[in-house]
Amino acid sequence: MPTDPKERRDAFESLFSTHAKAVHRYAQRRCAVSDVEDVVADVFVVAWRKFDEIPQGFEQAWLFRTAWNVLANRHRKFIEMPFEALPDEPEGGDIAETVIADITLQRAWQHLSARDREVLRLVAWEGLNGSGLAEALGISVSGAGVALSRARERFNAACAAQA
Repeated sequence: MPTDPKERRDAFESLFSTHAKAVHRYAQRRCAVSDVEDVVADVFVVAWRKFDEIPQGFEQAWLFRTAWNVLANRHRKFIEMPFEALPDEPEGGDIAETVIADITLQRAWQHLSARDREVLRLVAWEGLNGSGLAEALGISVSGAGVALSRARERFNAACAAQA
């Protein structure tokens, strides 16, 4: 990463212009419309502070993981309960619910854990796989492959159970 302040600012502006729309879409799918801009701003504040820690080639995945953490922190700030007990979907609903119109798929989707739904969203909606998925989840590449495989298996089983 650049050490010169101007080069650092230019590199950050490039990061922002390249990934801001994707981070905005990510936030739109996971929180109330009124919170999207704040979430995106918080993500890029963290990115500025930790700019030297952002892995080259995995910037978008790192930003998605940061957005997930920002959203979790916002929930913890306003709702006094453990992370595992957070509501499955942020206020305003999940866009996946709108897209998944079939009741069987909706029920199967709701039977998945928040983690499984996030893994499947990162692959299907955000287009991540392999190393990018691993970076977004904060785990190894093989761990990401296992997480994706298990999430798919559980979703398929939930679909079969609803039929």
